[in-house]
Amino acid sequence: MQEFIRNFSIIAHIDHGKSTLADRLIQECGAVADREISSQMMDTMDIEQERGITIKAQSVRLTYVRDGQPYILNLIDTPGHVDFSYEVSRSLASSEGALLIVDASQGVEAQTIANVYIALENDLELVPVINKIDLPAADPDRVKEEVENTIGLDCSDAIETSAKTGQGIIELLDAIIDRIPAPQGDKDAPTKALIYDSWFDNYLGALALVRVYEGELHSGQEVLVMGTHKKHEILSLTYPHPLKATKTKSIKTGEIGIVSLGLKTVSDVQVGDTITDAKHPTAEMIQGFEPAKSFVFAGLYPIETDKFEDLRDALDRLKLNDSSISYEPETSAALGFGFRVGFLGLLHMEVIKERLEREFHLDLIATAPTVIYKIKMNDGSTIEIQNPSQLPPINKRESIAEPYVKATVIVPTEYLGNVITLLNEKRGMQEKMTYLNPERVLLEYSVPMNEIMMDFYDKLKSVTKGYASFDYELDDYRVGDLVQLDIRVAGEVVDALSIIVPNSKAMQKGREFVKAMKELVPRQLFEVAIQASVGSKIISRETVKSMGKNVTAKCYGGDITRKRKLLEKQKAGKKRMKSIGRVQLPQEAFLTVLKID
Repeated sequence: MQEFIRNFSIIAHIDHGKSTLADRLIQECGAVADREISSQMMDTMDIEQERGITIKAQSVRLTYVRDGQPYILNLIDTPGHVDFSYEVSRSLASSEGALLIVDASQGVEAQTIANVYIALENDLELVPVINKIDLPAADPDRVKEEVENTIGLDCSDAIETSAKTGQGIIELLDAIIDRIPAPQGDKDAPTKALIYDSWFDNYLGALALVRVYEGELHSGQEVLVMGTHKKHEILSLTYPHPLKATKTKSIKTGEIGIVSLGLKTVSDVQVGDTITDAKHPTAEMIQGFEPAKSFVFAGLYPIETDKFEDLRDALDRLKLNDSSISYEPETSAALGFGFRVGFLGLLHMEVIKERLEREFHLDLIATAPTVIYKIKMNDGSTIEIQNPSQLPPINKRESIAEPYVKATVIVPTEYLGNVITLLNEKRGMQEKMTYLNPERVLLEYSVPMNEIMMDFYDKLKSVTKGYASFDYELDDYRVGDLVQLDIRVAGEVVDALSIIVPNSKAMQKGREFVKAMKELVPRQLFEVAIQASVGSKIISRETVKSMGKNVTAKCYGGDITRKRKLLEKQKAGKKRMKSIGRVQLPQEAFLTVLKID
């Protein structure tokens, strides 16, 4: 049975046709009736369907009959966006091979290269697939040459397909069987299964998607989750399917399936953990599976302060669906109680916030995203901070180190100048420039992560008319001349608006910040000063004028001193209000940071 199983993933750059190809493979194997087929079948979330992107890796078990012999194909569709590369690494850790999809018109992109490296680290068999050959601009021969030159992968036997028309799908299925190796593992050894995904079901509780490496899992078996040292009984086992999962009595060596243990808490089925038999456990856990590392942190606060516990419950449940988020409670003087949440990137942050609002009916404010900074103190110790308001006073710290990323950009030569200018503005340092062919260039830059977090991707698309592709990975920490920029409203520092910026850009950012804030802060009965400061030094100021009230309207005659007395009384009243008045900031004010260049 084991020799007729194939476990494989689909990897590619965003929008190269992964999900459409997965749909076509499902249809060709007859896993879904023609009347039930729909586009993006593997993308089950509303937000995935709406945006046309894959956020969560999905698995499906297919049966393909060749020459009378049925083969089991376990297909894992993976996301293409740089923020979800963790999902890609999890999927590849559970596969023996991968289909490398490259668009026949666009060619190799930055994320294609990044995913290939992950696949090679896992010693996977790569099958190059040139997709979208039905497009008028398709040039499969040029793309094959590009893959060979850039990645070093032999494309002499690359499969040419069109997921849209179905051309080349049979040849692709045959290539999967012929070129991807069958899973290895001793079926008589003690049970050893890797949890590589998990999610929450309202009726069944926490479900774990597992790959069995040795032995087998069967219904009623008492198993040990090695990371938590807890024993549970298997209630049911199913094979994954986009529409209806198929129940089974056992999941054997090399197979992929869903395990229900009747668990109600998130922490009991951690991704990367190993499941084994409770009576005859395996000697050691499955190694080499790394947990996700959060790169970007932001505060999430409920607009209604009494919804704090609801937000905690929502994050607990969402973490089971997306194990890459991390969070801890925090308090802000301006926003009250909330959570500091760690994300893989800006798109990931946007998706999580939208899912919390949609699925759990919460209204949230997100503060400006920040990265982890390493602060070297005067006493020689080093601390890490995620929130700029935690920055120690200048007299207690020696230096601030910020994270740098290795950024890879592939761009048409006509836009090369624009991209180099943009990267220089973002304090990037060029490390490599390679011409893939006369029309396209690969750039490698070392860039501070803080600079690419806000609007870099949007600007890159803008200056290249959408033709550039971008990928990054964390490189190292470097000491920089950084300062904390605070925003004061009516004399009070608003902690949720503090950011860490290069000293050379502090003045410019401070001016832009207070100018934008002036338009957002509502007018009061007294003048409101909006100031940007570095330490105790004010570097920029704008004033929101007070709402006028004509107190002299009732004076229709008499001496001028009567009017003057009323105006002096008003002036004293406004001064008193200014000293005790508080300004309520609207939600848009906290989003201003995102829009500052």
